[in-house]
Amino acid sequence: MASATCALCGVQAESEEAPLTWATSFEDGRKLVYCDRCARENVRNIEGKLDTVYW
Repeated sequence: MASATCALCGVQAESEEAPLTWATSFEDGRKLVYCDRCARENVRNIEGKLDTVYW
């Protein structure tokens, strides 16, 4: 079983499912998850639907 991994910093969740505090994004047909720290630091970019290459 693989644990959920933050797409930005690489931190891993304790379970396969991302915790409720993590953000989920779909880019280029891929599901990406971001830990609560990375999600807080990039909330404007996430809400603006900017691809991570522009963060």
